[in-house]
Amino acid sequence: MKIRFSTPLCLVLLSSIAIVAPRAEAQTARFHTNLGDMDVILNPIAAPLTVANFINYINKGAYNNSVFHRSVSGFIIQAGGFQVVNHQLATIPQDAAVKNEYGISNTKGTIAMAKLGSDPNSATNQFFFNESDSNASNLNFQNGGFTVFGKIADAASLAVMDKIAAVPVPSPGPLASPFDQIPLLNWNGGNPTDANYVIILSVTLPDLPPVQPSVKPNGVVTASSFGGFTAAAPGSFIEIYGSNLATTRRGWTGTDFTGNNAPTSLDGVTVSIGGKAAFVNYVSPSQVNVQVPADVPTGAPAPVVVSFKGLDSDPVMLPIQSSAAGLLAPSSFSVFGKQYVVAVHSDSGDYVSNGNLPGFPEPALPGETLIFYGIGFGAVTPSTPIAGQVVSGLTSLASPLQFKIGTSTTQVVYSGLIPGLVGVYQFNVVVPADAPNGDLPVEVTLGSTVINQKLFLPVQK
Repeated sequence: MKIRFSTPLCLVLLSSIAIVAPRAEAQTARFHTNLGDMDVILNPIAAPLTVANFINYINKGAYNNSVFHRSVSGFIIQAGGFQVVNHQLATIPQDAAVKNEYGISNTKGTIAMAKLGSDPNSATNQFFFNESDSNASNLNFQNGGFTVFGKIADAASLAVMDKIAAVPVPSPGPLASPFDQIPLLNWNGGNPTDANYVIILSVTLPDLPPVQPSVKPNGVVTASSFGGFTAAAPGSFIEIYGSNLATTRRGWTGTDFTGNNAPTSLDGVTVSIGGKAAFVNYVSPSQVNVQVPADVPTGAPAPVVVSFKGLDSDPVMLPIQSSAAGLLAPSSFSVFGKQYVVAVHSDSGDYVSNGNLPGFPEPALPGETLIFYGIGFGAVTPSTPIAGQVVSGLTSLASPLQFKIGTSTTQVVYSGLIPGLVGVYQFNVVVPADAPNGDLPVEVTLGSTVINQKLFLPVQK
């Protein structure tokens, strides 16, 4: 029987591990321009994807020596698309577009992303400052609304914005589109020189004095979308909550890996568990997610220590046991107080649902094969690293596994790690042919231990 792996769902699965409703913290971006400095308070709570995108450009130096290439009096000043390179205006390379996150009104002093007029999800590197509150009625409703991701921090910075907005825009100007509305300083005709441009010399994220990372008491649990247990096992993904844990907010990407090996450091954040280097999956100021190394001893609590900028948090003890298995069942699958397990129809790749998930109306059918996902299920055969390494090839759980749907024990067609991912398990399970209609309890036993999750699966003949 061919084993089906659902790649699109695996991507959702990884995001469930890496980003579990963390609360981001504000951060200042400082614009150093040839007309003065502007401090902007970024808002990752309202626009997390947009702020992460903007910070990525900052970290690459994309905005160094960039210009305000468009100015519309009383409306906006726009930048982020072009740099001065060898006395010429060169296009700044664009990363993939970011999803529109409009939610805050475009009032005076806000910074928002520019985008194509026909596509609300087309923002890349260009941004603009809004010059007036009166523009909100236009910017808030045009093209899905423009995503505000920050606001000028103080009166001195706002004065610099107004100073830039007051720079004349020659009409007709010396340059063709997209520079036909470019503001020019002290321009007296002819081709503009570097001295005529309004230049962003750099955008920085001002460093604050290092502050000791702090982990909350009882602030370490296994991944909440997989049970959120207070004890972990080797290979478990865990969430660490606290403060001053990082200054950036992102999950690992392919570029953070060394070959097939997952990173043990992400943006300067490292974590040790029982003195072993954990694999860092996600960082933010208030939450860090890691995978427990496979060689952490079991049977006793292990100290968890977060290190950042040369400072270590005080250790928080985490019980480590041989098993801490959990199935994927995020809070989005909790309906009217009943927690449904994530299950996928193996033939279509759609979620199993009793109609409570928009767009997925199909419950499970008796006799069909479903796909479930889990973490913390332990060793596999042939021997394969269960932590810190991308899996290749099919495996089988080393410990006996039993699924029960309703009152019937089911056939498990596949139970092992998912090729191409790190430490995530897949279970292909046949719904019992005699399963009755209704929301049936799902019980999983690993070895002799029943997994501590109360889960339901909708079944309809």
